Amino acid sequence: MSNIIPFKKPTAAKRNPGNTLCKRGFHQWQSVPGTPFDVKTGKLVTRFRCARCGAERTQST
Repeated sequence: MSNIIPFKKPTAAKRNPGNTLCKRGFHQWQSVPGTPFDVKTGKLVTRFRCARCGAERTQST
């Protein structure tokens, strides 16, 4: 007799650990220390970096 091997497709969490939430837009934003100044608008800018994937975004205050 032979052994039966189950052929199941791995889940998205197993294929891309820690990155599936970011691909769907649910980043884990953390503020980056230091406050750069935007010269054109004359405002302080807060930078955020995702803890999982490293994507960055900015927000003027």
